[in-house]
Amino acid sequence: MKPMTRYSFWLAVGWILVLSLTPAGAQTSIRVQCPGDLNGDAVIDVPDPLHPRARCVHLTGGDGFVNMGDGRRLYMFGFSDVTGVAPENVMAAGMLAAEFPAPTIVVDEGDELYLTLTNVGMTIRPDLFDPHSVHWHGFPNASAIFDGQPDGAIAINMAASLSYYYNVIEPGTYMYHCHVEATEHMQMGMLGNLYVRPAQNRLPGGTPLRDGFVHQAGYTYVYDDGDGTTRYDVEVPIQIGSFDPNFHDASELVQPLPFAFMKDLYPMLNGRGYPDTINPNQLMNTADEPRASQKVSSRVEARVGQKILLRISNLNVTNYYTLALLGLPMKVVGVSARLLRGPDPDGPGALVGRNLYYDTLSLTLGGGESFDAIIDTTGVTPGTYFVYSTNLNFLNNNEQDLGGMMTEVVINP
Repeated sequence: MKPMTRYSFWLAVGWILVLSLTPAGAQTSIRVQCPGDLNGDAVIDVPDPLHPRARCVHLTGGDGFVNMGDGRRLYMFGFSDVTGVAPENVMAAGMLAAEFPAPTIVVDEGDELYLTLTNVGMTIRPDLFDPHSVHWHGFPNASAIFDGQPDGAIAINMAASLSYYYNVIEPGTYMYHCHVEATEHMQMGMLGNLYVRPAQNRLPGGTPLRDGFVHQAGYTYVYDDGDGTTRYDVEVPIQIGSFDPNFHDASELVQPLPFAFMKDLYPMLNGRGYPDTINPNQLMNTADEPRASQKVSSRVEARVGQKILLRISNLNVTNYYTLALLGLPMKVVGVSARLLRGPDPDGPGALVGRNLYYDTLSLTLGGGESFDAIIDTTGVTPGTYFVYSTNLNFLNNNEQDLGGMMTEVVINP
């Protein structure tokens, strides 16, 4: 018989706690709102004609483990994607399944997004009854109830669910995070990539835009620019983040949390430190039942002549960071999910304003900011280029040098 480890013991305790809080004969309060979903798994079975552009996602909030670039495993809080999982299996699927960054959410302008969050509790810390929420940072909600801030919205308690509704009307690069005890939960890993693709992508092929540009089927843009100036071929989300290992250890070991002494020693891109940032594979945690905990690679690859879109965001709670791209200028076309375009050039009634795009080799981001940067590889010499932090003390995995906040851009012939 396999001996019970510390983690399987706490898993058993967690389940006992969940069951003890659930009335006899009742199920946990997992309810998914999704038009056309017939069995509660957040997958549309029969499209609803009243909601033709409905999109459904089911996330869980809980805990888990992630691996740092030097091989150290850290305890964390996080979200996981259980879309397609039957309601009766969601608790088991979401426990110890936290991902960092959180599952990437991609929607199109004009979609109706129904996002259900289920709180599966903390398997390693069953003494914690932390509620969770989803805050779509920078998004103009129709109602404060869906904003995720606990003072004006709803936070989801353990073994319960809430469905958020978003009428997606503005394209751009956003991000999302838990807004309950935000400093703690964001430091612990509850943040992820989220972006909206514009309706201009869906124009019929051959549609003329301004200045002689003609849209072709398959073209993709960052915004509804009207002139094709934000067209790109390859897109890669890059979310800046970092962890304080002492804070994470204190949380796992039931110690006072060192908020005043928080110092991040593991700088990361998409939840990984170099060289893990360029690994195309999912990274697994090393708990008793390994699960994919770090799914998003930061490696960028394109061919000469293609345009690369970097969707760069920062949800860090401790630092500003500067990212540079050695040898490849970036054209910034959007900031914080807004197209960089100025006032109408001809006064009121004009259709468009002047482009305020600018070229740069580096970007500095504070917490909650995002940039849309396009790299034009026309005429570029094939090879490997580096995206890296110019804060040289962030080019490490704690005490291990030559790591941290860096990734590669590979340009093929």
